[in-house]
Amino acid sequence: MKKLSIIIPCYRSQDTLPIVVRDCISKMDKIAGRDYEIILVNDCSPDGVLKVMQDLCAQYPNIKGIDLAKNFGQHAAIMAGLSIVSGALCIFLDDDGQTPIDEVDKLLAALDDDTDAVYAKYPHIKQSLFRIFGSKINDIMAQILIDKPKGIRLTSYFVCKRFLADEILHYHNAYPYLGGLVFRSTKKIKNIEISHKERISGDSGYTIKKLLSLWLNGFTAFSVKPLRIATFAGFCFSILGFIMTAYTVISKILKSDMLLGYSSTMAVLLFIGGMLMLMLGIIGEYIGRIYISINNAPQYVIRKIINKN
Repeated sequence: MKKLSIIIPCYRSQDTLPIVVRDCISKMDKIAGRDYEIILVNDCSPDGVLKVMQDLCAQYPNIKGIDLAKNFGQHAAIMAGLSIVSGALCIFLDDDGQTPIDEVDKLLAALDDDTDAVYAKYPHIKQSLFRIFGSKINDIMAQILIDKPKGIRLTSYFVCKRFLADEILHYHNAYPYLGGLVFRSTKKIKNIEISHKERISGDSGYTIKKLLSLWLNGFTAFSVKPLRIATFAGFCFSILGFIMTAYTVISKILKSDMLLGYSSTMAVLLFIGGMLMLMLGIIGEYIGRIYISINNAPQYVIRKIINKN
């Protein structure tokens, strides 16, 4: 068995993290002996995650801890964890206990010579309707905008080979998105069905704002299709506007007493104005991210590393 590296981004999980780590150790001792490492990344959690992480690192020498200087987000925390991995295979796990490490054998077994990454696929998702809806929207948008294969589902629980992890680390801009980084590097990806557990305690750290930010990261950093969609929409509305103008002029000539409707005119103006503002917003989002990237804004800032070899 090749050395395994387990990366766990941690946020608001002081109660669940010890349970998750205990399960990881129990499973890894069975399948990998001592040839594994667990990398915990504290994404500047406001609860007692840092103290829990320090205690775990003091108790187990093969657990490494990374303390980030501020909250950079789950994907940036994973990038920080990848920066110190030493294993040949990488396992990405959540800190809430919903991603079952006891079924990691299925993912590892599917990682053959023709496969570079294996994602868990949940037949029964045990999350709130808000998270299920958000995941579905993310899946559809990823398929449209970053050319995700139609049959592949993206989840936070997956395994990949070390070369793919190294390729992901070549991305240095401020807006990492794991799905985009994986899909731009390889198409040899599989899904394996894994059972999804109930959350041990607490609530998800993802809010509407964070989900929108994550989507923007993925779809503006790895695709120009939003700009193409805006261009196509602008072209369609230009054609529609020309047709409406021609219709209005002809109608006025044929029916000189025809009264033009104020309400319909305002509705058209507001609709087209809204579309223009949306398109300008998309363009502005791209320009802003280019500006931030040019200024070398960091993906993450590491305050300290515990048990670094």
